[in-house]
Amino acid sequence: MCSIDMEGQPAEGSVPLQQLKTKLIDILSADSDYLLQHAHSCGLLNMRKYNSIKAMNDPSEKVCEVLDCVIQKGEASSRKMLKILREADMLETFPKLRILRNLRKNPRGPRKSKRRNEECEENVPNEKLKREELVTERQLMLLAQYVGHSWKQLGILALGLSNVQLDQVEEDKRCHVDRVFAMLCIWRMREGRQATAAHLHRVLSQSNISLPPESLDVLS
Repeated sequence: MCSIDMEGQPAEGSVPLQQLKTKLIDILSADSDYLLQHAHSCGLLNMRKYNSIKAMNDPSEKVCEVLDCVIQKGEASSRKMLKILREADMLETFPKLRILRNLRKNPRGPRKSKRRNEECEENVPNEKLKREELVTERQLMLLAQYVGHSWKQLGILALGLSNVQLDQVEEDKRCHVDRVFAMLCIWRMREGRQATAAHLHRVLSQSNISLPPESLDVLS
C-alpha cells in the first residue's frame, strides 16, 4: 500500500522519516532550536516535551529526540514533519534539506543523477552556505567568550535590546559568558529568519563597541 501525503494524494516512492533519521540529524543539528520551535508550533510536540528537549545541551541529541517523538506518534505525524522540512523557510535555514525535494520529485531516478546533484551541493562554497544559514548556538557561545563587561552597551546600541531585557538576563544568569550568550539568543529569537551569521557580523562590525578582531571570525 502506498503512503498518503498531507493533501490526501499518494506519495509514491516517498522515503519514511525513520530511514532519513541519520541524515536529518546531521543536517538539522546546525540549528536544533529552530527545528524544535517549528515542531512545537505545528503541534507535533506538547509543551512538556518541548521544555524537556529545550533543556538538552547537545544539538544532535535535541534533533534525535524530536524525530523520535514524531516517529513514535505514527505515520501521519512523520508525514507532517517531512512536509514541514520541505517548506521554503526550512530550506533557507538548512539548504541541504533540498535532498528531500529531490527524493519526492524523482524517487526512482537514475543513481547517476542523484550523485550529480549531491556533487553540485558539495561544490557550493562553505562560506556561502554559512552565510545563508541562521547563526547557531555554537557560534553565539564562541562569540560570547569575546564580549567584555560592556555587554549591556553592546546589547542596547548594536542589538537594539531594551535595558529591561538585559536586567532580566543579568538577574537570571550569574556567569558573564552565560549572560552574553543569553543576550545574543534573545536577538536571534527576535530576528527570526533574518538572524544569519552574516547579518550579525554586519551589526557587530558597525557597532561603536569595540570587540577583538578575532571575535567575528566565528561568524565568517
